[in-house]
Amino acid sequence: MDFSAVSYALETIDKLTQEVTSLWGVDEQVGGLASELRWMQSFLKVADARKVDHEVIRTTVVEIRELAYDAEDVIETFSLKVASKRKGEFSNCIKRSACFLKEGCLLHQIKSEIEKITARIKVLTRQLKTYDVSKLGVDGEGPSCSTERREARRPYPHVMDDNIVGLGKDIEKLVSVLVDEESECKVLSISGMGGLGKTTLAKKIYSQSHVVGHFKHLAWAYVSQNCQKRKVWEDILSDFNLLSEADKKMKVEKLAEKLSSFLEENKCLVVLDDIWNTESWDSLKPAFSARETRSKILLTSRNKEIVSHADSKGFLYELQYLNYKQSWELFQKIAIPPTNSPGYKIDAKMKELGEEMVKHCAGLPLAIIILGGILATKYPSLTEWLKVSANVKSYLNNDKGEVLRDVLALSYDDLPPYLRPCFLYLSHFPEDYEIPADRLIQLWVAEGIVSSKQEEGEEGQVAEDVAEGYLLELAERCMIQVRERDIATLKIRSFQMHDLMRDVCLSKAKQQKFLYIADQSNACQLSTIGRVRRVSAHKFIPLQCIKSPRLRSLLLFDELLPDEEQANIFPLTMQSYFENHDFDNPLYWFVAPLMLSVVFTKFRGIWKYMFNNFNFLRVLDYEGGGEAGCKLPNDIGKLIHLRFLRLRDLEFLSSKLPSSLGNLRCLQTLDLRIEGGCSNSIHVPNVLWRMQQPRHLYLPEECNRKTKLKLGTLRNLQTLVHSKYLHSLSIINEEGIIDPRHLAHLLLSCENISKLRLDVEIRRLPEYHYLSSNLAYIKLRRCKLEEDPMPTLAELPYLSMLELHEGAFIGKEMFCSGQAFAKLESLSLKGLNFLEEWKVSEGAMPCLRRLEIEFCGRLKKNPDLLRFIATFQERKI
Repeated sequence: MDFSAVSYALETIDKLTQEVTSLWGVDEQVGGLASELRWMQSFLKVADARKVDHEVIRTTVVEIRELAYDAEDVIETFSLKVASKRKGEFSNCIKRSACFLKEGCLLHQIKSEIEKITARIKVLTRQLKTYDVSKLGVDGEGPSCSTERREARRPYPHVMDDNIVGLGKDIEKLVSVLVDEESECKVLSISGMGGLGKTTLAKKIYSQSHVVGHFKHLAWAYVSQNCQKRKVWEDILSDFNLLSEADKKMKVEKLAEKLSSFLEENKCLVVLDDIWNTESWDSLKPAFSARETRSKILLTSRNKEIVSHADSKGFLYELQYLNYKQSWELFQKIAIPPTNSPGYKIDAKMKELGEEMVKHCAGLPLAIIILGGILATKYPSLTEWLKVSANVKSYLNNDKGEVLRDVLALSYDDLPPYLRPCFLYLSHFPEDYEIPADRLIQLWVAEGIVSSKQEEGEEGQVAEDVAEGYLLELAERCMIQVRERDIATLKIRSFQMHDLMRDVCLSKAKQQKFLYIADQSNACQLSTIGRVRRVSAHKFIPLQCIKSPRLRSLLLFDELLPDEEQANIFPLTMQSYFENHDFDNPLYWFVAPLMLSVVFTKFRGIWKYMFNNFNFLRVLDYEGGGEAGCKLPNDIGKLIHLRFLRLRDLEFLSSKLPSSLGNLRCLQTLDLRIEGGCSNSIHVPNVLWRMQQPRHLYLPEECNRKTKLKLGTLRNLQTLVHSKYLHSLSIINEEGIIDPRHLAHLLLSCENISKLRLDVEIRRLPEYHYLSSNLAYIKLRRCKLEEDPMPTLAELPYLSMLELHEGAFIGKEMFCSGQAFAKLESLSLKGLNFLEEWKVSEGAMPCLRRLEIEFCGRLKKNPDLLRFIATFQERKI
């Protein structure tokens, strides 16, 4: 039961109440609203704990979520407008009076709207009070109490890997066929029902050293139920490092020719994962039509007829169910964390329960993995395992066709309340989409699915840390499949969902009206649905179809105006003049500007519609790339509620971004990695300092020379990804301390900087590998470093000037070993009040010409310093 919206609305109300209730008695209305929401929250928690499944309560959850959103919108809108008007107040008394009159009108409006919302909630409350949830549902602790388990749990990285059991012979057989030069077989297929491990087996084969060594090039493409041949071909060319920007605009027939020629001339392996039917193969076939080729294709499919359709001499390998021994082995790998204790044995009763549950999984690897993931989060509690065992018996039978569906349903029902909206949010993404962990976490935080109150759960954790823990828990439960992890920290970097798990996610999201997945077939329905809060469009839809003024999030995965749609704007004769670039034809110079004008007007209309009709947007995530018109309209400043704005890979004719970006005071994530103009450089106006809450900032890869940004006011900044041409970085913060982890990630993204100034408390200097090797100048001030920074800084190959001033280091000793600071020419130590001893070995700082030491009162004289360093030209001590 998802009541995160109620929790977040309450948090917003608590946060803004102090500001709002100081204005002429609105506290009564806000207090009444908060009281009703708290009762509703308590009711839902009890109902969830007892696993009450009642149609009225399910419907009420959807309705109360809508009302909570409405309440949040009303109060936040009022707060932002009042703050904006007060900021712009004039000293003139008449103008100030006018401002207060307007404020009074706003106050009357918010009172009225809050009272309407509260009245609607009271109606729902009266309905729910007729249900005594203490007498409904199932006795027991329920998943809502698993918050305590979450705080005590340990991460189990072993459950995040592809788990292989009993596939040794399968791998050996398929590899032998693939690398057989004499075989006439060009297409191989791994076939079997969903959840048998077809993709897992294909991945193991794909990474086998014998296979990698045999083929010159390898590529992997996800086909899926909705086969998009252009995307599949582009993915393959990208894996071959052949996909250029020109190819992305090339006609699809030419793309197929390019791929076919390459496969004919080179020995390649292409894996087409999850191909559904022969029609999908027929659409992809033009790129694989080469007759004389040593390249081979490996398919995974539930349909065993495809391989013979694709290749009369093709090889079919039907994957088998696991036997009981293999099933138990796989279950143990997932459900029981590894231990180093010698002679350790699982509790006899737990082993008995586990063996009984495994039998219900009917040899299906995915069912075993999901069930093991549920139990792994409850280990070693026998009580918890008994509860799951009871559920397994009530959920599952031995019908192989139903077992997997039932296990997947059980995995969702077992989720604690804080994880359910996190899981449902994954339904935004297309099938087989590789989801970046950082982006998902930022979306969760922006939407309030992970709220700031949860930050208080563990000391020193920000919302992103909590969200990272939630993602790890979904991985531990095997509800997501990790694709990439950070080598050093093992943190999840990207993941995917099994298509069967995604089906469950989509079904639950639809049932709870969590979001609307829009495409060409259903886009027209959006014009008649007025209460849609979240829309995800995997393919192009006309945004004018969306008529919901209270839309909160919009995720777009296709171009803003694809070529096919642009083609519909003009007669074919006009297109031919433009596409053929017949510069000698006078008509071209008339047609081309006309077409551009019409297209850019169309783009502008799309942007204007979005910015003027979706005023309550919290999330705008645009991924399609491609042309986006002349420029980003100034109207974007109207989206004052926006928390997440991502405009990745958009191409604007103008290189200048609007100054109205500074109006987005609530923005947490801003991704401006876009392109503009002929030079591709972007001018970012110096308005970002006006924002109050930025946590993640991604600047264009190439910024215009006029771009000079003041970022010192961004006190919550965790991520700052700079232009690759950035050469100088200064971080100045007069108050507080910066988390060293955030600083490390920031510096890691600044790979080309040559100048670095840190005037902020950090306590610990990031390790050497986080620092740009190009650094030539470093100034540290007020950093309060507790460990000697010299060993780290000494490794920088081009460092020529180093300044440690006023509290940069608060330790007693510094040491420069031999061969340290090979290029250092100038060193300045000032105001290091705790420094007592500075040791310099012979051979250190061989190029030092200038040494300045001031206000280091406790520092002892070091005669060896002057003897070892013979290159001085200037000394000031």
